[in-house]
Parts: sequence; structure tokens; C-alpha cells
Amino acid sequence: METEEQHDKPERDRSSVPDQGKKGRSRSVRLGLSAGSVLVALLLMSAFIVQPFLIPSSSMDPTLRVGDRVLVNKLAYRFGDGPRRGDVVVFDGTNSFAGEADPDANPVVTALREAGAATGLAQPSETDYVKRVIGVGGDRVRCCDKRGRIEVNGRPVDEDYLHSGNAPSAVPFDVRVPEGRLWVMGDHRSRSSDSRDHLGEPGGGTVPVERVIGRADWIGWPPARIGSVSAGAGGGHG
Repeated sequence: METEEQHDKPERDRSSVPDQGKKGRSRSVRLGLSAGSVLVALLLMSAFIVQPFLIPSSSMDPTLRVGDRVLVNKLAYRFGDGPRRGDVVVFDGTNSFAGEADPDANPVVTALREAGAATGLAQPSETDYVKRVIGVGGDRVRCCDKRGRIEVNGRPVDEDYLHSGNAPSAVPFDVRVPEGRLWVMGDHRSRSSDSRDHLGEPGGGTVPVERVIGRADWIGWPPARIGSVSAGAGGGHG
């Protein structure tokens, strides 16, 4: 039989006790959605506007150093303007500096690598390069004159961006850049594999303008290196 004390004891309200499991899952879902939204926004920005690019080698030293994250302006050449002499550009070297992509590569691994590269968190693709434009379509580029300088259309180029102690080139060359293509070189000439190394290949060492991903305009990381990437002497067409 139910006693008076038992009858008066309030019944516990089960609904007043929070379900910690559900709240935790809900918080995790919200955090996951927020992180996913940020990642999608970064990937969209990287695909169409500005792409971070991790510098993997010393070929552009001292302008760009290993570990620098440069911000590549993908709109720089979208509205009729083309790369100019002196611009530092990032380009896809497939069929000019590198062979075709591996058809047997794991697509999931490739996608993850590309996502990491697109956000500047991973090394760029092995077919992506960063170099300085020395000659554009129609230019005659040769090395070297009597003072050891590179000439473009018969005029010596003042290359104040070169790595200390480097000659403009240890390899002589004399090329006419085809229309729609670029002659590119690294600032650290003794450490750069560039147009000079592909003279005997299709395109004669030049890179198609259509393969240019964008212009490296800024260094965004590390903090001590933040600043603009200046164009070299001789910039402009003509």
C-alpha cells in the first residue's frame, strides 16, 4: 500500500535533465558545418581569385624563400592583359617543363593533395612552378653580351633581383620567343631549372601563356616576410 510520504514525494521530471550526448553531437555537427563552409570558401577563393602557393625550393631566392607562402593573383591576366617582363608568375609546366600527369595516380590522394596545395598547407603539384618572366612573345632573348648580361631585343637587362654571386647565366642561349609563350628564369640562377634546361624540348624552353595560373603579387607568410613581390627591371611590353 502506498504511504502518504511516498505519495507526496515529487516525481522526477525526466525532461528537465539535458541529454549530454545529443548536445555534444549537435555541437560537433555545427562545428563541422562551420569548418566545411570555411574550407569551401577558401577553395572557391583559391580557384578564382587568390591562391596561396607554398615555395618549395630556393630557385627564386632571395625574392622568394623556401617556406614562403605567396598569394597568387589569378585575376591579373583575366581581362586582356598578359604577363609582362619582370613579373613573377606561377604556371603549370605540363608539356613544357614536365611530362603528363600520372594516369594511374590515386584520385583521392590527388584530390587531397590539390586541396592542401590550394590552401597553401601542402607542397604544390610537381608540375607547378614559380619563375620570373624574362621574355614575352616576339622577344629575342640572348645571353650573354660582352659584360655577361642578358639582352632582350638587343638591350641589356638590369637584373638587380639576382641571387648574390650568381651570373645571369652559365649557359649561353639565343632564342626568339614564339607568340603566346614566355621565356622564364629563376632569380637564383645556379639553383634554378628553368627555360634554359628545356631548350631541346617541344616549345624550346618556353611556356604557353595559357598555362599561367597567376601572378605572385604578395608574400603572406611568415610574418617577418609579409610584403609585395616587386617586378624586376624591364617590366612592360614593347
